[in-house]
Amino acid sequence: MTEDVPALADLHSENAWIHASWGGPAGLAASGHAWAAFAKGRIRSVACAYFLGSAYEDIAVVTAPDRRPERLALACVAGLTADIRARGHTASWCCSRDNRPSRLLAWTAGFRLTREYLHHATGRALVRRTRPAPVHV
Repeated sequence: MTEDVPALADLHSENAWIHASWGGPAGLAASGHAWAAFAKGRIRSVACAYFLGSAYEDIAVVTAPDRRPERLALACVAGLTADIRARGHTASWCCSRDNRPSRLLAWTAGFRLTREYLHHATGRALVRRTRPAPVHV
């Protein structure tokens, strides 16, 4: 919705990636593929279809760190996945095996692990952990 553009534009710069695949705040707001939780006119959590395919919609979500205990992300993901099902698509969730918070949110929202993957990238060097984080799924 166009009235949500200022709130999306007001997201912290670290979270601006959430609307990047839609061409920015206006694109995401107009897409009909996002759910957000607001408080005092500001977005506290937003979930959207980050990659949209012919059968799958891969979900992305960001939440203000101080609002994470309120389970706002879970509410946004639940609304979004219901919309995805209504469109006849399947919701999917991709994250690093080391991203425990994301994995736990996905599990709580009803997603189940189908496979783990390796991520390859070019460009600037990626920071490497000296010891892998434990995986709890």
